[in-house]
Amino acid sequence: MDAALVFAGGDAIPRTVGDLLDRDRFVIAADSGLDHAHSLGIHTDLLVGDLDSVDPDLLRAARDDGTQVEHHPVAKDATDLELALEAARARGAHRVTVVGGTGGRLDHLLANALLLAAPRFADLAIDALLPPARLTVVRGARTLTGRVGELCTLLPAGGPADGVTTSGLRYPLRDEPLSPGTTRGVSNVFVEPTATVAVRAGVLLAVQPEALEV
Repeated sequence: MDAALVFAGGDAIPRTVGDLLDRDRFVIAADSGLDHAHSLGIHTDLLVGDLDSVDPDLLRAARDDGTQVEHHPVAKDATDLELALEAARARGAHRVTVVGGTGGRLDHLLANALLLAAPRFADLAIDALLPPARLTVVRGARTLTGRVGELCTLLPAGGPADGVTTSGLRYPLRDEPLSPGTTRGVSNVFVEPTATVAVRAGVLLAVQPEALEV
């Protein structure tokens, strides 16, 4: 398995987002992420979590349909999304797309964003669809796609990002640092349908807050 889709809990996923997903990937649901996968008609290969928020009827149906279940205790030291990312890597994934993960709690949203940029997942190419936003974890270099005029914010995560270089954005960076807490990377703008973001050291979260139709 090279790539995985990970469905997190939170708000319902618009069907327009489901149309963007590669359904041939290995699919992992983090607890109530099973509900979201089911709502989009996507079969879940693996369900991970404490199962405290998944619909019981969907859980039974998923078991009957061949979904593997990794049941963890409620009192644990990791969120269901973290367990799902670990499961994806353990099964050989090198690319992971997370779907969902917002749900009205700021602490969950921040924790999930920082989790995706955690050093232990540096071997994964990670992006996330968090309607209406798209988030891309940038280590080394990543290519972003967007509409001309669309916003793009670059935020350093876990420490300084050094040697940041961009193309295709209105306000270019040329081998420059972005330090934690800076707002310099906020509200850049696509001037081409494709932009590149590269970082020599550190990690960036590239956030396109208006990328998805909802």
